[in-house]
Amino acid sequence: MLQQTQIGRVASYFDRWVERFEDFQSLAQAPTEDVLRSWQGLGYNRRALWLRDMAQRVTTQYNGELPRDPEVLVTFGGVGPNTAGSMAAFAYQWPAVFIETNIRRTFIHEFFPDAIDVHDRALLSLIEATLDRDNPRDWYYALMDYGAYLATTTRNPNRRSAHYSRQSRFMGSRREIRGQVIKQLLEGPRAMREFGISDGRLDLVLATLCEEGFARFQDGRYEIP
Repeated sequence: MLQQTQIGRVASYFDRWVERFEDFQSLAQAPTEDVLRSWQGLGYNRRALWLRDMAQRVTTQYNGELPRDPEVLVTFGGVGPNTAGSMAAFAYQWPAVFIETNIRRTFIHEFFPDAIDVHDRALLSLIEATLDRDNPRDWYYALMDYGAYLATTTRNPNRRSAHYSRQSRFMGSRREIRGQVIKQLLEGPRAMREFGISDGRLDLVLATLCEEGFARFQDGRYEIP
């Protein structure tokens, strides 16, 4: 949920999510409609289906327990090296090396005060060298808290990262159309003309949603499978 989404927005959704899906088994068995309805408002809806896919693999391949090894975790949809490292470190105290926005801000501020275009490769070597391998969870909490503090007290060091980019505008984007379509499909099946969206990208959005498993076309109407 925290991928590309601020914690203040995530907090209430997380509580409702774990109340609705209390374990891997309940999420693995949930219909697509229930999963998307519980996710509504968070955006990037494919993350919800990735979570269900993960739950299904965990229940069928790993006896209902999330793997500890980051090299296994990256095989799940939507999980890259940094997400896998954070999962392993926070859930299992695994001394994984990873980076996220607040950790990046901390290391650029402390080690590269005047540099520009700082690559994550340079930061990862420092993160590995300074990692508290006995208690990685608290160490990463401290780094992230400090990075969040820096965000309120300094000019954002992450602007000097080689990986810095602003999130694309949501209003008028294809992401906005996707969100509108999914929201309407949760209310019931729709024919193309019934979406009330005149944007010429609607047909492409619908085709993409069908390819990704969010929707299907049946008897002349689109619906959530």
